[in-house]
Amino acid sequence: MNAVILGAGTVGTRLAQQLIDESQDVVLIERDRRRAERASESLDCLVINDVGNNLETLRRAGVAKADYFVAVTDSDEINMLACGIVAGEFTRPQKIARVRNIDYWNTNVIGQSILGIDFVVSPEIEVAKGIVSAVDRGAVSDVMFFERTGLQMRSIPISADSPLSGQSIEVFRKSMNAQFLVAVIFRAGRYIIPSGSDIVYDGDRLYLIATETDFKYVFASMGIRMTKINKIALVGAGRVGQYVLDHLFAASAERVSLWKRLLRNVRQENRRRVTVIERDYELCKHLAEKYPQAMILNADISEEKVPEEELYPGVDLLVATTANQELNIVTAVYAKSMGTKRTIALVNKSSYVHIATGLNIDVALSPADSMVGAILKYVRRANVQSLHTIAGGNLDVFEVTVEHPSRAINTAIKDLRLPAGALVISVFRDGANIIPSGDLVVRASDNLIIIAGKDSIPKLEEIFVG
Repeated sequence: MNAVILGAGTVGTRLAQQLIDESQDVVLIERDRRRAERASESLDCLVINDVGNNLETLRRAGVAKADYFVAVTDSDEINMLACGIVAGEFTRPQKIARVRNIDYWNTNVIGQSILGIDFVVSPEIEVAKGIVSAVDRGAVSDVMFFERTGLQMRSIPISADSPLSGQSIEVFRKSMNAQFLVAVIFRAGRYIIPSGSDIVYDGDRLYLIATETDFKYVFASMGIRMTKINKIALVGAGRVGQYVLDHLFAASAERVSLWKRLLRNVRQENRRRVTVIERDYELCKHLAEKYPQAMILNADISEEKVPEEELYPGVDLLVATTANQELNIVTAVYAKSMGTKRTIALVNKSSYVHIATGLNIDVALSPADSMVGAILKYVRRANVQSLHTIAGGNLDVFEVTVEHPSRAINTAIKDLRLPAGALVISVFRDGANIIPSGDLVVRASDNLIIIAGKDSIPKLEEIFVG
């Protein structure tokens, strides 16, 4: 696969690195000289220091032969215009545009092609989807869905007082009244694809796969209470915060329609008490008109004069979505110390996700991670239903439907010659989830969940997609 990426910011470089790790051909276009130099030094790809809405630059980048053109600059207008130029001059590439302004989303961009754009994605909307999915499931952990199987993947930190600490996977699986699979252990920056004899230790992060029902039993066995989320404090009401409020209150018919299209697997809850803390006075006036059901406090959460007696006591969940990731983390940690039951923090850097969860924050999400994941899912072949990057970006877990002409059909898993480190961890067949042995023969229409390193993805697509 060949990809041309416009914009070497956080999302562009993360996406480029992911594709390079998968042995894909990538060209990166960046008009800012310093950004282009940094990208050239850190990425093993061609970096062109020029504007991306110039036809000659696009030709020099090889757009004519590219499979995908991805515009992810900080400007919606540049991204859309660049895609429009590509659509008008080149027939081959699929066009993907980062569009952050919700006004564009409320046009025909969703569901139809505007300016030749094939797929529109917003980091704020993608991360908001993750937040509301977590909220609707008790904010116990982040939630990753597998669309065809009914399974979910959740990451759970292990502390010294966890009943799992010091036990083998085999022992605690037998002790729980639930069906689940430990897909990965993330330990000290390294990942382990475990066997039943592996021991779980304090400081580990487990990636578990189970149904939503079985997760309730898993959490109960681990001493994690599933608290009903009734009282919510939202700190920071920028784009992400307002998208979350739209979900909580179903603010208008247009937004409800938008969310129904964007948020599958999310249940609506309208009987929640929400307090919003926002330092921008003009924005607070707008919020008070738009969300009359909420209590709006015009205050800076970082200042001592914030009325804590109105904020923390009895709060079931605090969601910190300010533009300052360090403030979000500190606010969430402090809220937990003051008795808040669950916390969610928005962070920008992927590395901060693990730092945040290590500080007893229940859910930490990154807009860049969410957006890169959405783009990668789109650029996969049609048979790939879901894709999640885990373990500090070292592993991909994806769901694939096996269809003709895949050479995996009627072949035992042990005879597929999977790349080193790749593992089929679940097979969904005839409405049932199967934990497969090497002797299991793959059938057409099976849905497989596979875990593998990034460099294994092209080989796995060749085997299972055809």
